[in-house]
Amino acid sequence: MNDLDFAGFLVSRVCHDLVGPMGAVVNGLEVLEDETDAAMRADALRIVTQSAGQALARLQFLRIAFGAAGSAGAELDLSEVGRLVNGLLEGGKVRLDWQAAHVHWPKDWAKLLMNAALVAADALPRGGDVIVKTAQAGSAPSFLVRASGAGAKIFAEAEKAVRGETENAGLDARGIQPFLAYRLAERVGTSLSVSASEGAVEVKAG
Repeated sequence: MNDLDFAGFLVSRVCHDLVGPMGAVVNGLEVLEDETDAAMRADALRIVTQSAGQALARLQFLRIAFGAAGSAGAELDLSEVGRLVNGLLEGGKVRLDWQAAHVHWPKDWAKLLMNAALVAADALPRGGDVIVKTAQAGSAPSFLVRASGAGAKIFAEAEKAVRGETENAGLDARGIQPFLAYRLAERVGTSLSVSASEGAVEVKAG
């Protein structure tokens, strides 16, 4: 895959993740403009507020996980990373159990962890739990992300992408994110592995 296609798919993924909450904001504003019933206006305002908050949380997550936020060589506080991942998942069917150490990691390692958490969350179409564990302070970065729930599954396209196999993998705007995780792992000099068992998917690095 050339870099232009890679960038285009990533932009499409960002738009895909934002169009839902932003569409809800627009719909809610239209109701507020036309509706006179107080109860209906209150419901519309609640939807606008929730959807705007969801869009903001997704933007904050994607800015770090997909983008180039922060200077070269920067480090990120894993507590803040946990807040961003939790914001992304909050209000949905996936619950986060963040058990990461209270340390700072190099930016690309932190981005890899965020993308691994997203791969795990996407493996839970019916919802469930994502547990994130990391190496303790003073150790080289490493992590284990476990997704568990009914119907937990890593799709073949995502599994291939995590291994860097893009040829004939059927990658699209949604499937490009696991390939980003592979590229990040390659950049920090580690391997990323995904394994599946009954009702669970694990993503490991380091």
